[in-house]
This record gives sequence, structure tokens and C-alpha cells, in this order.
Amino acid sequence: MDVLDPTGTTAPDTPANPVVELPTVADTHAFGRRLAALLRAGDLLVLTGPLGAGKTALTQGIGAGLGVLGDITSPTFVIARVHRPDPDRASGRGARPALVHADAYRLGDAVDPRAEIDDLDLDASVDEAVTVVEWGEGLVERLVDAHLRVRLDRRDDDTRLVELVPVGGDWAQRLATLR
Repeated sequence: MDVLDPTGTTAPDTPANPVVELPTVADTHAFGRRLAALLRAGDLLVLTGPLGAGKTALTQGIGAGLGVLGDITSPTFVIARVHRPDPDRASGRGARPALVHADAYRLGDAVDPRAEIDDLDLDASVDEAVTVVEWGEGLVERLVDAHLRVRLDRRDDDTRLVELVPVGGDWAQRLATLR
């Protein structure tokens, strides 16, 4: 994993807010699969970044790593999807959690987007699933005591930059094991 310092040059791996450079969409998927290995039921990931930065591509990799059923596509128009784990792909670690994939993009124009988030009832499944919310910054963090903020950006050459920002809990320790 290439970790960049704030100037954009490769730096030694540091535990504080690593920034990962992902040259291709395939690399973004692969990184999502590696990230999935750290995830467990009750985890919340809040994905931020401009359109086309790779939020859904990263979530596709997470879904593959969790072994969930169904194609993972942007939930922009349905707002949220639940992807159940594939019972035929259960690993030796036991049952894997479901993936709840939500997109708050269309909620940003609402008079009270937090009320619309409440209407999605994400808090009903947050303890049993891995919940990934695109465009959810400032809207969903209150669902759990700790979460992982994932900031994505895309350079002109389509390279994705992913910054992982642990917020509370044991996220910093878990991220230190990410390779």
C-alpha cells in the first residue's frame, strides 16, 4: 500500500490518517477487499468525495471482501440497499455481516436531511451489519460511538487517493494492520 505524505510524495507508513494511492478502479476494488477484512458487524464507514471519486467502487470491493450477495451499484435513487452475506462463502471466521449501502446525496437538498436519514432506519441494522454511507458526513455519525471516515478524491489521471480517518473506538489500531 502506498501511503502519501501531505505533499503527495510516498512516505513511510504512519498510523495517523493514512492516504492510499490507487491507480486503477481494480486497485480500488482490491483495497476495498483488504479493508473488508478489518470490518465487523456494527461498523460504520462514512464515504466522502466528489462525484466519480470511487465511493461505489470502494464499496464494491468491500462487498466482495465481505462475501455478500448481489451486485453493488450506487444506491442514489433507492437511497439504501441491504446485501446479505452469501452462506456458501462463509469463511472459517464464522458468519460475515450483511452490508448496508446507503447514499445520502439526494438528501442534501432536503429541508431536514437528518430526519430523512432517520426515516431510512439505519439505526435498526447498524449493530448487525457493516454500514457504508456515501455522502453521509454530518448526517450519520451519531448512529454509532465510533466510525471510519473515508475521504476519496480522483486526480486528473484517474488515480484515486483515499484518506482513512479513524473517529473513536479501535479504528486506529485496526487500520495499523491494513496492508
